[in-house]
Amino acid sequence: MNKFIFDVDGTLTPSRDQINYVFQHWFTEFAENNEVYLVTGSDYPKTLEQIGIEICMTVQRIYNCSGSDVWEKGINIRTNDWILPEDAHEWLSVILTQSQFMLRTGQHFDHRPGMVNFSVVGRGATKEQRAEYVVWDKEQNERNEIAQEFNHRYPDLEAKVGGETGIDIAPKGADKSQIIKDFDSDNLYFFGDRMDEGGNDYPLAQEIKKRNLNGCWSVGGWQKTWEVLKYLQQMEIAK
Repeated sequence: MNKFIFDVDGTLTPSRDQINYVFQHWFTEFAENNEVYLVTGSDYPKTLEQIGIEICMTVQRIYNCSGSDVWEKGINIRTNDWILPEDAHEWLSVILTQSQFMLRTGQHFDHRPGMVNFSVVGRGATKEQRAEYVVWDKEQNERNEIAQEFNHRYPDLEAKVGGETGIDIAPKGADKSQIIKDFDSDNLYFFGDRMDEGGNDYPLAQEIKKRNLNGCWSVGGWQKTWEVLKYLQQMEIAK
């Protein structure tokens, strides 16, 4: 059976923003006719805000917090109560003060079930401020360097670049690849925007490839996701 797994930020929606209205209606119909799953670093309330209640109630399952908080039709079926150790929190706090990116907007630690998202610019940033950090980070490679140093210091934990401005941190192995245990010999089609090494879609993409469960599509935005899905419909892979 063909099953479709989608990241949310940068794959079904603009990062941290709501889904396009026209695509939302099209994707709802797609989810009604296909077996669809979502896997995102965000928590459930943020997913509801981004894609709407109709899609959330139509898909088979939503793996929030990279699979550490799982929802089916609005019901939480399992969750992880892990929290970031104090010494790791303190180290990241020092990194926050040392960053050469001068803008701070607050909410730098976003604690979610089974993980935490760390952001230098902060969750209080406007779209314009986020865009400013994105440009700066591409030039300075700050997030990748922070994640690499974190992983060296805390080998039992794992930091991965996620979305446009954040770093997802969780116990080692508690990344998006943990959802693979719910899929056996299925044909999986996984869509994500951070399948590059160090990105938070990378671990699941590697597991799918390793197990020969079919294919992964690295997309640069929801428009590309839509384009590929229409192509798969033409090829009669999707309904």
